[in-house]
Amino acid sequence: MATFQPDVFLAIVDRMNRNMASLMTILMPVALLSTVPVLIISYTERPVTFYLTLTGLALFIVTLLVTVQVEVPIVKQIATWTVSTLPSNWQQLRDRWGAFHIIRVVASLAGLVLILIGAIF
Repeated sequence: MATFQPDVFLAIVDRMNRNMASLMTILMPVALLSTVPVLIISYTERPVTFYLTLTGLALFIVTLLVTVQVEVPIVKQIATWTVSTLPSNWQQLRDRWGAFHIIRVVASLAGLVLILIGAIF
């Protein structure tokens, strides 16, 4: 994202926001809720599965918090920009979004891996 010219950057953010905002509004809660039955069933019978799933859920919650508290507000801000109205600190906001996006991706992938390991073993 750091290499794109402002017009391309704005177009990419707009497209990503339109493609993902409504989908993620459904997928994130479903992903969180899908762990509840596993936690209930595994609580007494499979402690390893329980703790792996619980840790995965915690990482999914981190993902959700980063998304809602940091990334969505930045994207909402960017959605109001045009090339002619870019604020002077637009690159800093872009880079902040990028840094938190990495945190979000790592947390969600780690959570998924832990839940899968708990399900397999």
